[in-house]
Amino acid sequence: MPTRFFHTAGRSLAIPALFALVAVLSFSGAFAQAPAKKVVKTEADLPRFNYPLTTTATELLKSDDATFNAFAAKVRADVDSVLNDYDVQDHAALRDLVGVKLQLELLAGDDEAALKTIEQLRALQDKPDAKLTTGMQLTAMIEAAKETGESSGPEFATAYEKDYSAELKPLPWDVVGNRIKESKSSAEIVTPSLVLGSIQASVEPAVAKSHQLSNDLAWGLIGARVELKRILPLQKATVAVLTAEVAEHNVQKPDIWAERDVTLTPADKLTPVNVAIWDSGSDLALFGDRVLTDPHPTTLTDPHDIAFDLKGFPDRGYLLKLTDDQQKQYPGMREELKGLSDLQLSIDSPEATALKRKLGHMAPAEVPAFIEQLEMFAIYSHGTHVAGIASRGNSAIRLAVGRITFDYHNVPLPPSEELSRRAAEDDQKYVDWFKKNHIRVVNMSWGGGPQDYESALEKNGMGKDAADRKAIAAKLFAIEREGLYNAMKNAPEILFVCAAGNADSDSSFNEMIPSSFNLPNLLVVGAVDQAGDEASFTSYGPTVVVDANGYQVESVVPGGAKIRMSGTSMASPNAVNLAAKLIALDPKLTPEQTIHLMVEGATPSADGRRHNLNPKRSVELLHHMEASSK
Repeated sequence: MPTRFFHTAGRSLAIPALFALVAVLSFSGAFAQAPAKKVVKTEADLPRFNYPLTTTATELLKSDDATFNAFAAKVRADVDSVLNDYDVQDHAALRDLVGVKLQLELLAGDDEAALKTIEQLRALQDKPDAKLTTGMQLTAMIEAAKETGESSGPEFATAYEKDYSAELKPLPWDVVGNRIKESKSSAEIVTPSLVLGSIQASVEPAVAKSHQLSNDLAWGLIGARVELKRILPLQKATVAVLTAEVAEHNVQKPDIWAERDVTLTPADKLTPVNVAIWDSGSDLALFGDRVLTDPHPTTLTDPHDIAFDLKGFPDRGYLLKLTDDQQKQYPGMREELKGLSDLQLSIDSPEATALKRKLGHMAPAEVPAFIEQLEMFAIYSHGTHVAGIASRGNSAIRLAVGRITFDYHNVPLPPSEELSRRAAEDDQKYVDWFKKNHIRVVNMSWGGGPQDYESALEKNGMGKDAADRKAIAAKLFAIEREGLYNAMKNAPEILFVCAAGNADSDSSFNEMIPSSFNLPNLLVVGAVDQAGDEASFTSYGPTVVVDANGYQVESVVPGGAKIRMSGTSMASPNAVNLAAKLIALDPKLTPEQTIHLMVEGATPSADGRRHNLNPKRSVELLHHMEASSK
C-alpha cells in the first residue's frame, strides 16, 4: 500500500496514509541484467525526467486514449531506459519502476506482457504477504477478459469476481489478512471524484506554475489513469470479494505484546527518567505529574518545551495552538480519524460509515481542502499519541516536548537555503535544550529525504526542470543532514530513538534522516502488528535493528480521547517506552548499554527480517547484568 507523509521542509511524520485517495497498486519485478550498467547506490543516483504539458494534468488524465497514450509512450521510453541502462539493486526502487511498466502495459491493453510482469514483480517482493498478493486483482481481471472476450459489462464483472475470489481463497489468512483488510478499506472509499481531486491537490499546483511534470508526478498520473480506467469500473465486485474474505476469515490475530509488556511500580525503586517527544507537540496536560519542568527556562523556551514555527523561528507552547475555527472542527475531524482507523480494521463503526458516506459524496473540487484539513488534524494529534505510547506503564517518566511545526499544506512553504540553514541551527538548539534538561531518551517519529525537497520545489514551480530540482534539493538536504547528524552525534549521553519510515523501502537507499544515520546513540525501529508480523508499510534497511508494535496502536490524542493509529511513528515510542523503563530501573545505563539490552532481548523471526522487542526479556537481562557486576 502506498504511503503519504506530512511535510515541513524536507521532514515528514512517520505515519502511513490515513486514507487512500488514489489506490495505485504497489508493484515490483525483475529484469535481465545487461553489461556496463550504471550502478545505483542510492535513490539520488537514479535519473530524473521531465514532461512538458500544454494542458492541465486533470485534462490530460481525462483525455482520449490517443492523447494520453502519446504521453504514456514517453514515460514508457524513460522507464525502459532506466531498467535497461542502470544496475538498480534496491528492490523497492525496482518495484516502483516495474510497477509503472505494468501500469503502462495495462493501459496499452498488452495483457500477456502484464501477466509476465506480475510474475517478475512478485519475485522482487520482500515481505511474505506482498509476495503472495501482488497482482492478484489484475490477474483476475486479465483472466476474466480471456474467459468472456470482453473488458467491461456484467458478464466480465461476474467472471472477474469469481476469478478474484478464487485467487484469494487459498492464501493463508494469518499471513495476508492485514493486507486484505487494507485493500478492502481502500476499495470502499476511492471514487472517481477522489482520484480527480487528489490530482488537483498534489499535481495541478506544479503544472500551473511550470507547465511540466517530473517523472514522480507523471507516474502518479499513470496510476490515476489505471485507477479510473481499469480498477474503479470493477469497484463493486472488488468490494464484494474482499468483504466476503474478511467476513469468512477475520479472526483476531494473537497479541504478543501484552504478555511481553512491563509495568513499573514504586516497589521497583525507580529513578525519574526524562524523555523528550521531538514531534508535532504533545498535550502535556494529560500526563499529570509525569511532566518535566525546566527550572530555568530562557526567553526562547517554555518550562516544559522548546518549539519553533514553520519558518524556524522560536515559538511558544507544547501543543500547536488552534484557531477558533479549528477548535470547532477538531471533534468532528477526530471522529473522522477514528473512522479511517476503523475502516483499516474492517470495523463497521458509525464513524467509519459516516466517513464512507462523506467521501462518496465529495466533489473533486472539495478534495484538496479536505486533504489539508485531515492532514492538519493528524499532525495535531500525532505528538500526543506518541507521548501516550512512550509513557505507558511508567510512573517514573518525565515528559518534555521538542515541538516541530509541520507543514500540512498541499503546496508547502518554498524551500530555500535560508530555511535549511535555520533548520540545521534549530536542530542544535533542540538538542542543547535536551542536554540542559538532562533528557535521557528522545523519540523522533519523523524523517525526510532529498525527494521531499524535490517535491516541495516542484509544487512551488522552482527549478528549471526535474534534473535542476534534484541538484537544488541535494544541496539543501545536505545542509539539514549535516546539522541534524552533528547535533545528535555531539550528544552521546542521549539515546535517540527514531522511526524507520513507512515507504516499504530501504531507508538507507533513500537517504532518509535520521533513520539512515549510523550513530552509537541512535536506535532505528521498524513496525510489526499485534502478532509480531511485519507491517505492509514499514521501511527497513541495515540501520533498522529492532521492531515494535506499530499497527493500530491505541493511545490518547489532545483532549484525552483515544484512537488507534498505525505507522513506524507508533513503533518508535514503543521502543522508547522500554528504553525509559530500563533507565528508570538503572539510571547508570549508557545509550549503548540500553540499546544492547533491547537488541539482545528481542526475538528474531525465522527469516531474520524482524527482531521484535521483548521488554520482559530485556529487563531480565538488565537484572542479570547488575547481578554479575556485584
